[in-house]
Amino acid sequence: MGTSVLSLRIDGELLERLRRHAAKRGMSVQDYVVGTLVRDDFDERFQAAVAETKKFYGAA
Repeated sequence: MGTSVLSLRIDGELLERLRRHAAKRGMSVQDYVVGTLVRDDFDERFQAAVAETKKFYGAA
């Protein structure tokens, strides 16, 4: 799987908040944002899998 570039325009206040959150974790802003997006995507896929499992077992 290759990589691509995504360019965003965000306000200065949000960028500063992202910088603080990233710094607390010893990460770059880019790594922090990518990690957050990956985690959110995982959460969505996990919830879909749980729902499918419940449907399969008749618990939903």
